[in-house]
Amino acid sequence: MATKIQMPKLSDTMEEGVILKWLKKEGDTVKQGETIAEIESDKADMELEAYDSGVLRKIVVPEGGKASIGALIAIIGEADEDISSLTDETAGTEKKAKVEDKKKEESREEKKPETRESLAQPAVVEKPRVAEPEDGRIKASPLARRLASEHTINLAGVPGSGPQGRVIKRDIEGVLSGKISVGVGRPTAKIVPGTSEELPLSAIRKTIAKRMTESKQQAPHFYVTVAINMEPAMAFREQINTATDLRISFTDIILKASAAALMRHPNVNGSYLGDSMRVHNYAHIGVAVALDDGLVTPVVRNCEQKRIDQINAELGDLVERVRSRKLKPEEYQGSTFTVSNLGMFDVEDFVAIINPPEAAILAVGSIREEPVVRHGQITIGHIMRVTLSCDHRIIDGAVAARFLQDFKKFMENPAALTL
Repeated sequence: MATKIQMPKLSDTMEEGVILKWLKKEGDTVKQGETIAEIESDKADMELEAYDSGVLRKIVVPEGGKASIGALIAIIGEADEDISSLTDETAGTEKKAKVEDKKKEESREEKKPETRESLAQPAVVEKPRVAEPEDGRIKASPLARRLASEHTINLAGVPGSGPQGRVIKRDIEGVLSGKISVGVGRPTAKIVPGTSEELPLSAIRKTIAKRMTESKQQAPHFYVTVAINMEPAMAFREQINTATDLRISFTDIILKASAAALMRHPNVNGSYLGDSMRVHNYAHIGVAVALDDGLVTPVVRNCEQKRIDQINAELGDLVERVRSRKLKPEEYQGSTFTVSNLGMFDVEDFVAIINPPEAAILAVGSIREEPVVRHGQITIGHIMRVTLSCDHRIIDGAVAARFLQDFKKFMENPAALTL
């Protein structure tokens, strides 16, 4: 009996997926559990396994094509099996999709503002088509990224032969065999002053836009900021990094201090449920990691139980796989609290939007030299400001203030985090 292959839901926020590459072609034999395609979700690139054994009779969504969750993307069946009923259904779906695409295109045309050309200005110069995707991120399949990482190949210099210039496995193999030369970087299109263009949103950016809008509209945010003396934490980090082979970051210390403070203030570690609230007796902390096309928040679980060096090792592995698009869904879901650190960008302070269903997020600024008063004397200190964004439905100002008091105490007495 023929089997429908449908677009799977690879994350709790995913609404559609993109077929990066079909690893099988129509007519190929497929075994159950065998990888048949690579799919891009709103968080990572994933491999799709066959639900059943048989022959790949029809590919409904081609490479580079998009499909909503549950949509038919392929059919597997016996070599001589009649699949006309399924192909008729497919034809209807494709026709409907084409009609919808045409309506969207007509709508965009109607909304286009008057161009400079119509105002007797110089005509808009079309950008040359290049391999670099419009959203800025270098497009490459998971296998290509893995091979490039293993052989220290700069993906930016590899010409892609996949859909829309995507770098795929054979491109990396061509570099390794010497048949393809690696350039210093991808060509960039010339920017024409006085022009504008419409760029499609990436899957990640669409998800961010939807979730952050919902968070701001539904959760009444308020913000509390404290300044922290970072000299004890700086000395603590220096001692560890000097005496061991570890390279502890300030983010590692911040996560451990956050976890310790969360265990004392369960409301900050909770979720609003309408008629009730849920509090967590564990600290699964998400860390905002920037990609070219958006943010992904891998989760370090049970931070309250882990040493700082364990947090360091786990976070380093997660961040590396975020950037190579290899993160698994369970590794970026289920956080109870989030830390967003922009200190490395010399940002003094900022406020962050809560990541639902969490009730709070901590925005971390840079460590700056500032004049401070100590024992009646003005001296130079190293100060870091953090801002806690809170959901006022379950967190009050005094609760937020007490949480930050304890967080600050741990940051200014980091040795306590090792007990």
